[in-house]
Order: sequence, then C-alpha cells, then structure tokens
Amino acid sequence: MSSYSLFRAEVVRTRDLSPHLRRVTFGGPDLAGTVSAGHDQRIKLFFPLAGQTDPVVPEGEDWYPTYRAMPEDERPPMRTFTLRELRRDACEMDVDFVLHGDTGPASSWAGRAVPGQRLAILAPTAGEEPIVGWEFQPPADTDWVLLAGDETALPAICGIVEALPAGLRAVVFVELDSLADMQPMETKADVSVTWILRGQGLCRTIAEANLPDGLPYAWVAAESSVATGLRRHLVRDRGVDKGRVYFSGYWLLGSAIE
Repeated sequence: MSSYSLFRAEVVRTRDLSPHLRRVTFGGPDLAGTVSAGHDQRIKLFFPLAGQTDPVVPEGEDWYPTYRAMPEDERPPMRTFTLRELRRDACEMDVDFVLHGDTGPASSWAGRAVPGQRLAILAPTAGEEPIVGWEFQPPADTDWVLLAGDETALPAICGIVEALPAGLRAVVFVELDSLADMQPMETKADVSVTWILRGQGLCRTIAEANLPDGLPYAWVAAESSVATGLRRHLVRDRGVDKGRVYFSGYWLLGSAIE
C-alpha cells in the first residue's frame, strides 16, 4: 500500500446511531494529510494494548511483515473499516462501528471510547497516486445498481447510496441482527431498500427477488461465504457478467480478518 501512510488521531466525540452502531469521530492535525477516493474507502485501525496510550505500529514500505513479526503480546490489534466521512479542513473523520460486546478488540474499544483516546490509522495519503482501497466503480453503461451486505457493510452502503446520482435505479438489501439498527439513507437516486433479519438469509432473499431489467452493477460485502454465494448466484443464476460484480468477505465466521 505505497499510497497509504500511518496517521495518529484521537477520539473527538461519539454518537450512537442505533442500539448496535456507534459513530466515532477522530480528529488531529495528522488527518489533513489523508484523502478518500470513494464512499467504500477502506482504512485500517490499530488499537492500543492494555496500558498503552498509543499503539506501537511499524512504519515504512515494509511495515506489514514487520508488524506480523512482532510478538503477539506486543502487536496491536488491527482491523479494516470504511471511512464513513472525511472532513480534511476540520481534520476529522467518522468511522462507524458495529457493537457486539467484548467479542473482539474493535467492538470492545469502540464500546468504551471517550474523547481523548488515541489510536493509529492507516489511510490513503493525500497527493499520492493511485489511491487504492475503494471498489464501487460502476461502468458507464450501468442501468441499475445492486448493493447487498450486512451491518458491517452498512457504512459503505449508506455512503454509496447518499452519493448516487439522480435518476439512477438502485436496489439495496441489508441483513441485520436487529431491525432497530436500520439506518436512514437520503439520496437523489431511485432507491429501494429491503431490510432482512438474520436467519431469513441474504442470498435467499435476493434469489427470490424480482430484480430490474438492463445491465446491472453489483457491490456485495458480507460474511465471506455469504458474499461468495451471492456472487455465484448473480453470475450463474442471473447471468450477470462477473466483471460487473464486486464482492468482498468483510468478515469470516469463526475467525478474525485484519
């Protein structure tokens, strides 16, 4: 990630968006040096270990092998998130967290986050090209857009929907543990949203849905097997060209994804 750099920031404020979604706003002069290229822009957050004020994170071109070589009790937890909004003039960025108790370092940290707490952020560097880590790029001939995911993809989906142009048709499917976590999406586009309770099945719901005619572009992000299965359905059963489907396993059941 040559176009990425390490930035230091601290919590400025927090806001609960719903029972299990919390927005954390980070600030600090470092953030004037970062940039976002898309509404599904990925960044990595490093969380301090117990007793640390700032996480100890290697820097430079070879940061990742150096990071992986750190002893486990010295290596700060790293997780990937969507940069929900960047305000460079104010040196602030928003990141939305899914809260699921003390089941992981990110949820545990976010559930207790208060202003002044610090962490490190690996994010795109302003002025360096190409900017990688964003994928929502529908071809010019796209007639309609399919967005599908679970709560981990909700920040990206909301950001994408809000930025869609007027007149574009978009069909959105989001799977949640609780419908109390539904989020409003303001947009100029022609958007329909289907909220699905976990257990009803994201793939099954989409397989049974009447989708629009014309050339689609699909963006899918969810648990790895769900995302893979949905791509398979779109390509094999719906006849969507695989080049018009982006899919990503945002998390893996029973394992951590950095």
